[in-house]
Amino acid sequence: MKRTIKKAAVLGSGIMGSRIACHFANIGLEVLLLDIVPPELSAEEKSKGLTLDDGIVRNRLVNSSLQSVIKSKPSPLYHKKRASLITTGNFDDDLEKIKEADWVIEAIVENLDIKKSLFEKVEKFRTPGTLITSNTSGIPISLMMDGRDDDFQKHFCGTHFFNPPRYLRLLEIIPTPKTDPGVIDFLMHYGDLYLGKETVLCKDTPAFIANRIGVYAMMSGMHAVSDFDFSVGEIDKLTGPVIGRAKSATFRTSDLVGLDTTVNVSRNLVQALKHDEGISNFELPEIVKELYDRKWFGDKTKQGFYKKTVDKEGKREILELNLKTFEYEQKKKSKLQILDHTKNVEDLKERLRTAIDLEGPEGDFYRATFYDLFTYSTNRIPEIADELFRIDQAVSAGFAWELGPFETWDAMGTRSIFEKMAVAGKEVAPWVSEMFDAGFESFYKFENGKKHYYDIPSKSYKVVQGTEGLIILDAFKENNVVWKNDGSTLYDIGDGILNLEFHTKMNSIGAEVVEGINTAINMAEKDFQALVIGNEGQNFSAGANLAMLFMYAVDQEFDEIELMIRTFQNTMTRARFSSIPVISAPAGLALGGGCELSLHCDGIQPLAETYIGLVEVGVGLIPGGGGTKEFTLRASDEYINGDPELNTLQEYFMNIATAKVATSAEEARDMRILKPGDQVTLNRSRLLADAKDRALKLVEAGYTQPVPRADIKVQGTTGLAMFAAGITGMNYANYASDHDAKIAHKLSWIMNGGDLSQPTLVSEQYLLDLEREAFLSLCGEPKTLERIQSVLFKGKPLRN
Repeated sequence: MKRTIKKAAVLGSGIMGSRIACHFANIGLEVLLLDIVPPELSAEEKSKGLTLDDGIVRNRLVNSSLQSVIKSKPSPLYHKKRASLITTGNFDDDLEKIKEADWVIEAIVENLDIKKSLFEKVEKFRTPGTLITSNTSGIPISLMMDGRDDDFQKHFCGTHFFNPPRYLRLLEIIPTPKTDPGVIDFLMHYGDLYLGKETVLCKDTPAFIANRIGVYAMMSGMHAVSDFDFSVGEIDKLTGPVIGRAKSATFRTSDLVGLDTTVNVSRNLVQALKHDEGISNFELPEIVKELYDRKWFGDKTKQGFYKKTVDKEGKREILELNLKTFEYEQKKKSKLQILDHTKNVEDLKERLRTAIDLEGPEGDFYRATFYDLFTYSTNRIPEIADELFRIDQAVSAGFAWELGPFETWDAMGTRSIFEKMAVAGKEVAPWVSEMFDAGFESFYKFENGKKHYYDIPSKSYKVVQGTEGLIILDAFKENNVVWKNDGSTLYDIGDGILNLEFHTKMNSIGAEVVEGINTAINMAEKDFQALVIGNEGQNFSAGANLAMLFMYAVDQEFDEIELMIRTFQNTMTRARFSSIPVISAPAGLALGGGCELSLHCDGIQPLAETYIGLVEVGVGLIPGGGGTKEFTLRASDEYINGDPELNTLQEYFMNIATAKVATSAEEARDMRILKPGDQVTLNRSRLLADAKDRALKLVEAGYTQPVPRADIKVQGTTGLAMFAAGITGMNYANYASDHDAKIAHKLSWIMNGGDLSQPTLVSEQYLLDLEREAFLSLCGEPKTLERIQSVLFKGKPLRN
């Protein structure tokens, strides 16, 4: 049957329920969010003379829960206006409204009897044929449908979102033997395409896939701590981004999630996994027992492995727990080999190889924990998944790992690690040695633009299911690289489309990347149809590389700076006025120069989770790569029929002057960084394929090379006077420093076209010249150098 989702009902408004409701609203669904009626009045309600029959009381729990989640940071919503799509109610008065929902998802307390009781009521009102699922994180799915009719059971399964649903990509789909296969196919597709999720088909086993492996890895690391002399902070450095895992790593993750939650999951797994060979690792380590007994659960109790305090000077600081004395201490400055050896290494696979080969305690820790993880993962097939790629997908998406267990093993060297594990006494599942005996040397391989995995039953490689239509750059590296330098690589991704990937630190834009952009456009114009600029990393680009600019500015080499900024402007102009379509595909950070590049492309195909803006003011500069010009041009295009033009210009001005960053693609649309024709991709894995499709559509529509504009309306002295009054007022009121005021005046000068006596039409080049002049003058300011220096030497993202 053809199935569409127009309205969803979420039962339970706790943190997960409310956040799931918000994410449904993110994609434009109407959402009904229900919860219980409060059992008694609050003190405030009593003081107002309210009763349990008043609507405001009956919906108090659901409304307060939703509002608390909406106010939380980071926001669960792409845009605050999405909250209007959520309607609230309670189980007693409003449960019958679920008959209007195409999908009903339960997210109440983790208690089987309470869930079954609610499902009995749901069955009375639910429209036959509609989806009914549970967000349980561990209760067996098959037990929940006892007593329900055939239609309920046919359309019932587990849909386990990870918290927070907007940001963690995993959606585990857990069918029962009675679930209609068509329902599972629909949810796998819908979760991928519309919710932006890595949908992973799971078996109905304890903790499903991600928590089974992820919690095991976390607990394994905590157990290993007792054998080493590392501090809490050192363990988090060892197990964080350096090995491709979340910044919160091990102990900070525990504080964020709540130690009580970790303990409950571990205890439940110990009860459920009587015959699991790794059960000892789910037993609570002594350090966890001690913190649990003290009720130091983390953020929810204001202390855990870390504690936020205020020092004698009133500054906030974070203390870390001494695991021997259980006293809080200032963070220790330690020199870890892995950080020293990999500080300039962007390639994660190279960092992993370095980590596993280290000598001394750090290497011993890595070998102990990785070997343990690898061994445990091999033995979970076919128990929790029939295919190894499902384990990698689930753990990576659920725990924000860049590579799953088998992908990590491949990166380190599949056979060599296998041999070293054997020497260390680790007993992996027999199928691994059978794989080597059959002549296969890795769990994955890339061939003909596709990612293949080793299929255990057939002893052969098969294409990873669900990736058939995706663009995976690793799959093009062997045969489809048409050009590369140290900072960028150009791929032929088929159908006459090139893809330019940056691979500098934070994908910052320096000389190599500028060369790559120009080369890519030249080659595309000669032999191809279009160009996509995008990558598969965490960030599109954090902006221009400031190191060279800083060096020239210190040495007062202003001719070199002028050449640098002119070259950058020319490159952005090249992207705008090429004879082929150029599409940018930003995800993660797209700041400063990364934003300017996107602004000059024919189209932007952003990921929903894109953080984009012109942030140059933060380092004492103005956008010098055409960003200021582009915002002025876009303001001019909005001047229609006597609308308040200065108000429109002021909005664009303030976006630059306050270094405003959109925290989603929807906010970027509000800031007019996105144009009406720009579409948003929800699933990170689909971004490059969507960008390629956008480029092909422009080609098929008959792309025409743009012509430089000479009709940009600027306000001249009228605008300068208004902006000057506002800037001076902000400066006098101490909302803007003297240097900020100087930057703002220069920004105003550009956006108003200088001291023209009346509103005038000017060219793009006219504004670029003003922009370059202002940028150059600010490079000589001591305050600007101080700000750039602070960014460079504090390890913050490099932004132009």
